[in-house]
Amino acid sequence: MCSLSNKRIIVGVTGGIAAYKSAEIVRRLQDRGADVRVVMTPGAEEFIRPLTMQALSGHPVHCGLLDEKAEAGMGHIELARWADLLLIAPATADFIATMVHGRADNLLGAIYLATSALVAVAPAMNQGMWRHPASLDNVEKLNQRGVTIIGPDSGIQACGDTGPGRMEQPDTIINQASDMFTSKSLQGKKVVITAGPTREALDPVRYISNHSSGKMGYALATAALDAGADVVLISGPVNLSIPERCQYLSVISANDMLLASLEYAKKADIFIATAAVADYRAVSIAENKIKSDSDVLTVNFEKNPDIVSTVATANESLFVVGFAAESTGVENYAKGKLKTKGLNAIIANDISRSDIGFNSDDNEVSWIDTDSSIAFSKRSKTQLSRDLIAQIAHKYNDQH
Repeated sequence: MCSLSNKRIIVGVTGGIAAYKSAEIVRRLQDRGADVRVVMTPGAEEFIRPLTMQALSGHPVHCGLLDEKAEAGMGHIELARWADLLLIAPATADFIATMVHGRADNLLGAIYLATSALVAVAPAMNQGMWRHPASLDNVEKLNQRGVTIIGPDSGIQACGDTGPGRMEQPDTIINQASDMFTSKSLQGKKVVITAGPTREALDPVRYISNHSSGKMGYALATAALDAGADVVLISGPVNLSIPERCQYLSVISANDMLLASLEYAKKADIFIATAAVADYRAVSIAENKIKSDSDVLTVNFEKNPDIVSTVATANESLFVVGFAAESTGVENYAKGKLKTKGLNAIIANDISRSDIGFNSDDNEVSWIDTDSSIAFSKRSKTQLSRDLIAQIAHKYNDQH
């Protein structure tokens, strides 16, 4: 069962008596480490008050498609991009039909159409409604579109009937939602990932570095673990929690990272170079603190070794994926690096944008290899990492 730590989950609540269970779902998701937002349909508000959900989630509840305050903060498109999982519980027969027909006349329907996140529904309806061919056909269509169907349970219903159609219990829903983040695409493979910045010393106090937060590399490590890989994470100095179950190495300089990468890449199947490595280092490091009594300071720099290129050259059978963080000519520079560095693929992103890249929780990238170029639109780094790991696994397995 996958950890839900740092996963972004929208709980969609539709208008059925089982809506009271949604409050328990929100609470337990948070207990498992998830960041939760709640979206309610007008019908849901007849069964449970938004204030209850706001108190449990710690965030304003989103209800109206045309709510000016919500759109100014986190509107339906931002919510759709924000989520790693859209979990609709309960999902009434009416809302399931809405999903099948692609209607966007309420906020939850619009989010469903706009999101590229995982989607799960927990049906809740009368046993006769559940057994009706229209309902069964609708559920089958959602399943064919990749929507996970959780339940329903069977038993005594609020109307007095007995049979299938009751919403599954919160624990079952949460466990199945958690399992959606796991796959076997890299089962047993050894993956080495570099992440974060490096620091190049100038004296015992000062150093040069960059703004990399390490979020992308850490998210990729988590996604690779969820895909069944054995992961070694080689990280520069960051302020992030270490993903559970990975082997972790902390390094400082580019040379430290190179030595660790060469050592662990020998036994790896896949190497992903996410780190923002300093291109230059001081020719000599001052033994004592450099005094600030001069208006001008001159420091001579020399080129640092190119880690991803060195690793690729030293390990011909290794599947190597690089990152190209550029502010101009992003795709052209990335294609050049793909060839000159001897990579299997490169992931390019535009660091000139403040809403993605360094220090952001979101990213938008292009996957480039010798055969194809695929654009991944803006989404959370958690979700993007899962998509990229799936792409890496697909390409790796095609070649092996």
